Amino acid sequence: MHRLYLAAAIAGMALTTARAERADLGTDRDAFTPCTHCVAPGTVLTESSYVFIDNPVGLPTNNYPELLVRIGGNEWWEWRLGANYGVGSQGNVVTSVEVGEGTYDGRSLYESSVLYGFKLDTSEQDGWLPESCFIMEASTPTYGDVFGTVPVATLAGGWELPLEWRLDAAIRYSYSEGELNWFSRWGPSAVLRIPLTDRFECHAEWFGTFTQGLFDDVHRPFFSPGFHYIIGSNAEIGLRVGWGLTDESAPFFSDAGLAFRY
Repeated sequence: MHRLYLAAAIAGMALTTARAERADLGTDRDAFTPCTHCVAPGTVLTESSYVFIDNPVGLPTNNYPELLVRIGGNEWWEWRLGANYGVGSQGNVVTSVEVGEGTYDGRSLYESSVLYGFKLDTSEQDGWLPESCFIMEASTPTYGDVFGTVPVATLAGGWELPLEWRLDAAIRYSYSEGELNWFSRWGPSAVLRIPLTDRFECHAEWFGTFTQGLFDDVHRPFFSPGFHYIIGSNAEIGLRVGWGLTDESAPFFSDAGLAFRY
């Protein structure tokens, strides 16, 4: 009998370990809506992706590496550092990389930038109270047509649902530089995440960016499905695509990314 209990305990520990190894990395670039919690203390999560945006006017946008390094400080705090290079930036924002509105005369635009900031856990799920976080970042161009530092604030929250589904939502605000003046950009979003296996998850998302303060404000909503797959215990690959829902939105975008946890 004691041997039976010991075998059951060992099997339970192995199952727990396997589940822990297959746990979601909690990447922020998996969707427009960020993950609602920080990385673990002493952990470094490196995320990167290549983004193609088929702009409605002029040349397409190509962004890479969209690098984001998240460094766990403690149970409720992480540091964030990043860098990106963009070709053909025209204001279509489909990731956490903020850009100015640029020009619409078909000229090729080049923009490189560095990102820095922090993420703060603000609540755990308790009934209707969601798990939530607050992100404060700034993006400073190092090369390009606009050079003003862009502050970006994001509040995100989410709920675990039956069948391990998850519903997350966020609101993002940035103060960005356009060709003629500075303006506000709002970015609401909501995503339904559905795990199909312990390693494979798909999602469906609505998000948009809406300017305030331009001579002609623009509204760019998108519908975006995607998935990610966990490789081993510390690596993830993902793909998301999207279609604009108005004439001002990019007709199509794709975002292929990967992440490594150390």
